[in-house]
Formats: sequence, structure tokens, C-alpha cells
Amino acid sequence: MKEVLREIGMIARALDSISNIEFKEFDLTKGQYLYLVRICENPGIIQEKLAEMIKVDRTTASRAIKKLELNGFIEKRGDANNKKIKKLYPTEKGKSIYPLLKREHDYSNAVALKGLSESEVEALFHLLQRVRKNVEKDWEYVKKGNKRNY
Repeated sequence: MKEVLREIGMIARALDSISNIEFKEFDLTKGQYLYLVRICENPGIIQEKLAEMIKVDRTTASRAIKKLELNGFIEKRGDANNKKIKKLYPTEKGKSIYPLLKREHDYSNAVALKGLSESEVEALFHLLQRVRKNVEKDWEYVKKGNKRNY
């Protein structure tokens, strides 16, 4: 059997490492740029939805969000109807760095897909979506405290 997940993991770790190095000068480290991008693209998102979107646990998301807030990239605002709900918004500082993060993403995407035809990219995208959906089922199951049966 081909080690598909190892390949996906190596790609993800390499791109994450590159981004962490390149964004260090902006005080964005340890994948915080992922959170900032999602908040810029979804202003008013709540922490739980953001954690689900990135596929991390609440504690990991909470730490990253706290650092982004401390560094002035995002702010939390109370919901008009429910004060317990805190919505996340990019600050002007966060908005100003978003175009750079987007450019890096577009560049990395182009580098990763270099030499593939449009139909190959489309097929790869759909196959990876199917893989993600398969994994999401286990992620949801384990997240609720269950153990997978190997």
C-alpha cells in the first residue's frame, strides 16, 4: 500500500515550516497565520467554529487566538444577543498583513501544483476532499472521547 498520508504529512509540515520562518518577522509563529487568515476571511467567527475549520482542539485554538489578540492581530467582541459568545475580528494590523498571507498561500499553491494539468489539479482536489471527509468522521468520533477500533 502506498504511504499517501506520509506524503500529505510531509507536504503539510514543509509548507508549515516555510510559513513559520517567513512570518516570524511579523510575530506570527506556530501556525498562527492559519487562524488569522480564517478570521480575516470569516470576520465574526466564533472560536469553536474556527477550531473545527482548522481541525484542532479548543485548547490549541484558544492559545493561538490569545497570542493573536495579545499581538494586536485580532480582537474579541461580544455578541449583541448573547454576551457569552465572543466573536473574532481582525484588527487593522491583522487586515494589513492578510494580503501578504494570501500571496504566500497562492505562491505555495502554484509551486505545489506546478506541472499538473488543470484536470489533474481538479481530480487531486476532489480526491483530497474525499480523504478529508473520511478522516473527519474519525476526528469527530475521537474528539468526543471515543477510541477507534483498529
